[in-house]
Amino acid sequence: MDEQTPYNILPAPCCSLEITGVEEERLVAMFNGLGNPIRFEILKYLVTHNNCITGDIVNSLPLAQATISQHLKVLQDSGWIERTPAGAATTIRQHEGNIAWFRSKVGDIF
Repeated sequence: MDEQTPYNILPAPCCSLEITGVEEERLVAMFNGLGNPIRFEILKYLVTHNNCITGDIVNSLPLAQATISQHLKVLQDSGWIERTPAGAATTIRQHEGNIAWFRSKVGDIF
């Protein structure tokens, strides 16, 4: 090794994001949840139609109910939405706590 090679240099601030383990997995899962145009459209719909039911989303997109339901499951599993049974329907809303967490972590990156 060359004596001139500095080993005590700290990484640049942009490269020192301190996120590992469960938090890193959570962040990656949320990014993956956004990684589909249909799911992104659903989230955009929820910005102005929070606390809607699945049928509302089905009526807003040219897709079958089963397809929408699959995407809603991914959004729920990745932390973007909450679904609550409401009689025969299910109420869907943004998961505000997870979205706030995501914003804070993305802010740390950029």
